[in-house]
Amino acid sequence: MSIELTIPSVGESITEVQIAEWLKADGDAVKKDENVAVIDSEKTTFELPAPEDGKLKILRQAGETIQVGGVVGRIESNGESAKAEPAAKKAKEPEKAPAPKKEAPRAAEEKPKAEVKVEKPAPAPAPRPSTEPRASASGPGTKQSSVPGRELEVVPMTMLRKTAARRLAEAKQQMAMLTTFNEADVSAVQALRAAHQENFEKRYQVKLGFMPFFVKAVIDGLKQYPQLNAEIRDTDIVYHDYFDIGVAIAGERGLVVPVLRNAERLSFADIEKAIADFAKRSREGKLKPDELEGGTFTITNGGVFGSLLSTPIINPPQTGILGMHSIQERPIALNGQVVIRPMMYIALTYDHRLVDGREAVLFLRRIKEAIENPARMLIEV
Repeated sequence: MSIELTIPSVGESITEVQIAEWLKADGDAVKKDENVAVIDSEKTTFELPAPEDGKLKILRQAGETIQVGGVVGRIESNGESAKAEPAAKKAKEPEKAPAPKKEAPRAAEEKPKAEVKVEKPAPAPAPRPSTEPRASASGPGTKQSSVPGRELEVVPMTMLRKTAARRLAEAKQQMAMLTTFNEADVSAVQALRAAHQENFEKRYQVKLGFMPFFVKAVIDGLKQYPQLNAEIRDTDIVYHDYFDIGVAIAGERGLVVPVLRNAERLSFADIEKAIADFAKRSREGKLKPDELEGGTFTITNGGVFGSLLSTPIINPPQTGILGMHSIQERPIALNGQVVIRPMMYIALTYDHRLVDGREAVLFLRRIKEAIENPARMLIEV
């Protein structure tokens, strides 16, 4: 029995996807629910499981674009139909015909030699020149070279990368983006984490990181300056009375921004668990498209990769994004003395069409004050 391997629906706005890679080769035996392919959409990457045990027949190749609902392969099931196959084959097998008489060779011998045509073997095809693209063993990419040792590998962009590139370019073209900077002393947050890390991890089975402090600080700032939690629709300004905070996560196939819904209602543990779950499912290709939609503000942490300073790009239609960076011990002036403190540069990119410089600077200063004195977030002063 043959079962079609089809592309499932992955969101209302997504009509086509791309086969990123096949995890199994054509003809391989697969088990039910075993992942056989990685599929890219414009919002997320997911894996395609086998619907039944059987052998995989690949119909569409890696790199091809497929409509949602389209067939990319078949699973030749090992079920009842496989058992019935020998019987069916036997039923269809014709009766043995009597052995032919050996008259054909004699007829060939009697044929005049002049009529016998000797066929020349077809010449072997000429080898392709080295400048012609050749398929990459790792996937749909091709390699080109006109000089030995100086190859260029050409790899098609994934749908996720193409969509991100298009949206970022549109943001640069359509928004009046401006970035303002500040720096925060994170010694108070470090002290809180050190004091409570062990009990926190025992109780919630997750480590206490920096992100919950910044999520809470951002919400505190957005309450004071709601322009940064708004968006422009045509000639209207839409203010949100909720806080859906997007958290940028870098994956192997590109950047994704899953959203913490109603983050103002989440505890520190809720935030840490949600982010850990997003990161895990991003690696596994199991994030859902609706988890990547509808954020009202975004936080990105380039510091985990060592970034000291950056100007993040807004995720439209939002009007602001906060960039976190590496923590470095630096000398600062404090109460008339030079002291060493763990410092982090923070950056706010905002849409100047909606947010004035005053609000942007005050918002970022509010973040700084909340991080340097976390207790103020608890009593909302």
